[in-house]
Amino acid sequence: MAYLGRQPIVGNYQVLDALTATTTDTYALTKNSVAVFPQTPANCIVSLNGVIQAPYDSYTISGSNIVFASALTASDSIDFITVLGDVLNVGTVSDGTIGLAKLSATGTKDATTFLRGDNTFASAGGTNTPAFMVHKTTSQSVPNATYTKIQFNSVKFDTDNAFDNSTNYRFTVPTGKDGKYLITAQVGFGSILANVYFRLYLNGSAVNYSFLYMSNNTDNAISQTFLRNLSAGDYIEYYVYQASGGSKNIDTSDSTWFGAYKIIE
Repeated sequence: MAYLGRQPIVGNYQVLDALTATTTDTYALTKNSVAVFPQTPANCIVSLNGVIQAPYDSYTISGSNIVFASALTASDSIDFITVLGDVLNVGTVSDGTIGLAKLSATGTKDATTFLRGDNTFASAGGTNTPAFMVHKTTSQSVPNATYTKIQFNSVKFDTDNAFDNSTNYRFTVPTGKDGKYLITAQVGFGSILANVYFRLYLNGSAVNYSFLYMSNNTDNAISQTFLRNLSAGDYIEYYVYQASGGSKNIDTSDSTWFGAYKIIE
């Protein structure tokens, strides 16, 4: 392999812990008090009494020990020992040779996370929760020309128990569940001939609405779907308005429902 400029330096270079010469030829090699195992004598640079020693001739390596050709004395000075590690250029890293401990990324490293471009581990995927779906199963009369809250009383599912189906008939965003929510709902009437307005209320104030002129038949329903940013503590509910000239009952079949879920971001 050719390089423009200087060739990159590779290898696990380590300056080992200092050694004090005594009347022996064998010394344990450590780095921060942890044993070091040089691959060969040629992987080491050893300075003794100010002179770089010749590998194999002046010393050998046995496991994590350096063995000098002859015993030293207390007057000798082992100046330093540097271990070069594997200084070969690596063309292709073998499969299964790099462990998680070698990665500098932050976060939890396990089978449920992935490494992101910002060098952090993050959970893959996610769940669209909170999520709920409620229906209307009890009779409710809507007065003429009056916005009336729909009392969705039957819960199909509610992942965070955040929908009140007995008193306020509203969904409240749980703590820590801020985000974008897909909101969908529908209200049905039986036989009716009237203008009908279907309106989403956020924190007690009307926001989005749909309008439909319903003809006098048995398949009248008006629906809507919205995407809104919601914060913890926000609550949403639905109101309906009909101008038939008299009170009308909401259809309690599957044509009247309300649901929402948080979008994964």
